[in-house]
Amino acid sequence: MENFVDIGLWVAYILILVAIVSAVVLPIVNSLGDPKSLIKPLIAMAVIGVLYLISWSLAGDSLNAKAVALGVSGGVSRAVGGALITMYILFVVAIVGIVFSEINKALK
Repeated sequence: MENFVDIGLWVAYILILVAIVSAVVLPIVNSLGDPKSLIKPLIAMAVIGVLYLISWSLAGDSLNAKAVALGVSGGVSRAVGGALITMYILFVVAIVGIVFSEINKALK
């Protein structure tokens, strides 16, 4: 029975990998026929990258005793802090966008 579970897990891993590759590679392959369609996603990725760099520069690298005992360094703490700040900013932007969209639809 244990071998059956192991085989099932490996099949699931392979299927997840196939799904990830399909989700990333197939849209890129389809966009190669129309390179102008790649501009907006590249701009969005660049904006998110710049937002992360700004968030990373604002994040602190302070550690408590428990984090040091787990082997967390100041760089890792700062990277995680930057990712969290980026997520908070994107969350607020999404909520504001949803509220604005609903108000805009209600007024039309």
